[in-house]
Amino acid sequence: MSAGIPDATIARLPVYLRVLNALAESGVETVSSGALAQAAGVNSAQLRKDLSYLGSYGTRGVGYGVDYLRVQIGREVGSAHEWPVLIVGIGNLGTALANYSGFYSRGFRVVGLVDPSPDLIGREIHGLAISDLADLEKVVRGTGAVIAVIATPAEAAQGIADRLVAAGVTSILNFAATVLGVPEGVTVRKVDLGQELHILAYHEQRKADSATAESTPQLRASRKGKS
Repeated sequence: MSAGIPDATIARLPVYLRVLNALAESGVETVSSGALAQAAGVNSAQLRKDLSYLGSYGTRGVGYGVDYLRVQIGREVGSAHEWPVLIVGIGNLGTALANYSGFYSRGFRVVGLVDPSPDLIGREIHGLAISDLADLEKVVRGTGAVIAVIATPAEAAQGIADRLVAAGVTSILNFAATVLGVPEGVTVRKVDLGQELHILAYHEQRKADSATAESTPQLRASRKGKS
């Protein structure tokens, strides 16, 4: 559970999840705060406040993405729903993700590992054998994975995303340094470590510039006093 969420809100999260699951089964992709609140038996203001603790504010005029909100709430309530996850690209990053034990405690289960390297195919991580990229569609169908993690080089990512979507994957977590184009109804979350570091570097540069600006008048005054 995320720190700081009131007990009353935590008690309502499973209700929201139940409603969202029913909407998803009916093929609904987005839902307004009013409709979701009514189905859950709360008012819209309470719903928006509860979801704000998850960092979910919806989109004005559109509402909430049903699948994305299900993932958010499912993560918060632990084992409310177990999501099968496929990892494509078992290099250093992919291997680290495959070894990450936090997935299981948050309701995610890694069900497939895929890579094109002959040196990796057949090796096991936590008892799960790495499959050949040529068998990607077969792995998706065999595991029932609806969420995939792409941890491949940028040039390979779009082709892999196309194959994943065609095979039935509807949510992608993208670690590749590229923007993926996917059809409507498929959710993509991008994790760009380089971009995040650049943002941190930007703030560090602003701090350094501010410190220099503050020290300059003092430096000038010091030099003037010595002349």
